[in-house]
Amino acid sequence: MLFLFLKERLAWISFFIFIIVILNVLFSLDAGLVGISIWYVNVSFLICFMIFLCWRYVVEVGQLKDFLGNVDGQLDDAHSRNLPLSPFQKTYFTKIEDVFYDKNTDLNQAKVQLQEYSDDLLAWVHEVKAPLTSINLMLDHIEDLTLRRKLETEWLRLHLLVDQQLHQTRLASIEKDNYLAEIELRTVVYKEIKAMQAWCIEKGIGFDVDELTETVTTDGKWLAFIVRQILSNAIKYSPANSEVFIFTEVDPNGATLLHIKDSGIGIRKEDLPRIFQKSYTGTAGRESAQSTGMGLYLAHNVAQKIGIHIAVQSIVNEGSLFTLRFPLQNEYVKLTGR
Repeated sequence: MLFLFLKERLAWISFFIFIIVILNVLFSLDAGLVGISIWYVNVSFLICFMIFLCWRYVVEVGQLKDFLGNVDGQLDDAHSRNLPLSPFQKTYFTKIEDVFYDKNTDLNQAKVQLQEYSDDLLAWVHEVKAPLTSINLMLDHIEDLTLRRKLETEWLRLHLLVDQQLHQTRLASIEKDNYLAEIELRTVVYKEIKAMQAWCIEKGIGFDVDELTETVTTDGKWLAFIVRQILSNAIKYSPANSEVFIFTEVDPNGATLLHIKDSGIGIRKEDLPRIFQKSYTGTAGRESAQSTGMGLYLAHNVAQKIGIHIAVQSIVNEGSLFTLRFPLQNEYVKLTGR
């Protein structure tokens, strides 16, 4: 604070030094001032200036602390009028208040517009889901099995995109739509595998699933979304007639780990640190028109919100291993206490 004060008052200090230099020059050149001690005058002026500088430091630093203390709290008109500010400071403060008022008005308008857009988008997603459901029912009446399988696969991809958009819209308010309960992993995983049955049949993808008898405390709906994104990536990037392995284990700290391992093209080492970034498709994604770069980004964000940690290990042309680590009980307490 002292250095800041001296820097702010650099003009004062420079002017004082200038006056001292002028006085010393006058004492040296003016014969009428020969009998007066120049050092006595210099020391007297210096002491007076130091007393003045200390006084201004105490007063102005006190004003600054009062000002910052009021700004940190709720600063209303009554408080702003009672602040110990100089005329120039009051002018600055008034201007700052006007700027903040304008910015807050613009920010509130932007929030309202964003909320309206989010509501409209959410309504649109729900409207789209209705015809998608109807189309899914109509697919059962197609007798050509090959054609039906292809249509079911394309329907599934469209359904996943709409579902992804729905959860992206809800992500901002996940705290309001979060319900922790005891969830059996088997139920969630098998439901998601069944939902992607058409796609798996088309590519000949099989699943080797462990018993999955473990239960975890989490939000079932959001966990299903995370598993859905990882499974869809595993199916998308796995070669035909390959298998996806799903199994669990317990780490040394007692936390449950859910592993999903595919035999796909894998993720390059340079891409691994960025796969959870928004819209990042990576090397493999650039070779596929189906990749949006949003699935893992949303899954990672949802996982952070509900306390799940996602880790990835991958080797090019050998596949990827995604691991979901569910928090311990004391970690859930910290999560819910935020």
